Amino acid sequence: MRDDDLGRVPCPLRKSSFSSQNGACVEAGTAGQAVAVRDSQDPEGPSLVFERSAWSVFAASVKAGDFPA
Repeated sequence: MRDDDLGRVPCPLRKSSFSSQNGACVEAGTAGQAVAVRDSQDPEGPSLVFERSAWSVFAASVKAGDFPA
C-alpha cells in the first residue's frame, strides 16, 4: 500500500485515545495487512504506512515503555 492510497482505507481512521486536547493527534486505520497513520491536523499531508506485523511490534514497544517521553 502506498501512502497516496491512505484515502482508500476501508474503515475510518481512528484518533488515538492518548491524543492531547490541543489537537496534536495521530489517526490510524487498517487496510488488509497494512496500517496507515497520519497527523489529524494535516489529513492531506504525508502519511506513514506499515505492515501490520511491524505496527504490532511498535505498539507493543510503546506499551512496554521502551520509548521514554
